[in-house]
Amino acid sequence: MTGRLVEELEEAGAVPPQWREAFRAVPRHLFIPEVIWVEDEEGWRPLSRADDPDGWWREVDSDGYVVTQVDDGREPVPGALGECSTSSASQPSLVLRMLHELGAEPGMRVLEIGTGTGYNAALLAARLGAGGVTSVEVDPQVAQRARRALAEAGCPVDVITADGFEGHPPGAPYDRIIATASVRRIPPAWLRQTRPGGVIVTPFGNAYHNDALLRLAVGADGTASGPFTGPAAFMWMRQDRVHLGRLCDHVHPGDAPDVSATGLDPREMFGRPGPDFAISVQVPDVSWHRFDASDGSGEFTIWLFDVTGERSWASVDFEGRAAHRVEQYGPRRLWDEVEAAYRHWLAHGRPDMTRYGLTVAPDGRQHIWLDSPDHRVAPVPGCE
Repeated sequence: MTGRLVEELEEAGAVPPQWREAFRAVPRHLFIPEVIWVEDEEGWRPLSRADDPDGWWREVDSDGYVVTQVDDGREPVPGALGECSTSSASQPSLVLRMLHELGAEPGMRVLEIGTGTGYNAALLAARLGAGGVTSVEVDPQVAQRARRALAEAGCPVDVITADGFEGHPPGAPYDRIIATASVRRIPPAWLRQTRPGGVIVTPFGNAYHNDALLRLAVGADGTASGPFTGPAAFMWMRQDRVHLGRLCDHVHPGDAPDVSATGLDPREMFGRPGPDFAISVQVPDVSWHRFDASDGSGEFTIWLFDVTGERSWASVDFEGRAAHRVEQYGPRRLWDEVEAAYRHWLAHGRPDMTRYGLTVAPDGRQHIWLDSPDHRVAPVPGCE
């Protein structure tokens, strides 16, 4: 990372004072591979530093994420594009926000779940000392590349190739655990390996919405609880990925849906941070997708799918009228569920994400709450 971006982030107030020295000491570009991936309309295409140094630096020296692996590292067919991004260097300002929320101080021991490029581990090591940081990475190729980058940067963090869901028991207990990939459920191993009073910071999501950061404090009884602190979109941990499929995987010729109408405006319900998160809390196993009309009319259709394997779907058409056509098929009434969750959000004053939190028991049972751990938000009927 050049001084220009460092200065821009500092001027924007994105660099916590306690992380300023480490941030200036660890150049981001040392952790970015020579070939990265950029997305276009067709898919992910490689961008080589050797072939396009200006383009490479433009991606790396920006406050944005940089995709460093596609398709889990499968060797691409020459000339073919990648289908799915599977590892990246996170947005620097988001990295700093997560480190600030982690509250790690010199002398603490930190476990990082998801080494990725090694940049986040290097920042931790620069402030805490390399001996205080252990990082776990499930992908052997990614782990080896991170080890090499960390060693060359003078930050020899211990990188373990293993499944991050299990943490790293030999180094426990830790004062802090930080994950750099999104989960749907907090692994019990993380709670067991965090000392009482310790903190876990992780991205959190589900099929409906994957853009939230969670900060948990671990109690003496092994229970952890804490608030969602703001948006944080990350790739999934590999065993927690949500497989959404395609439209034709859910909607089949011959489906005969029930037809109704709604006066709710789909523009207010979908693609907005407040309702998206609030609805996701109550229908976590439903995904939604928007398809815009190609004629520039502004009309669109929202499709809802059950991702548990049960054949249920719904759609709502926005055509600029007062009432909007709704179709529902299958044993679950997905539109009814989403509408009920949306009305719950309205009835509670349109709360934003930071009014919600999560509590997880030592055995992994978890629930989301609103304003207080005593005020549980239950899934709508059909999602239980």
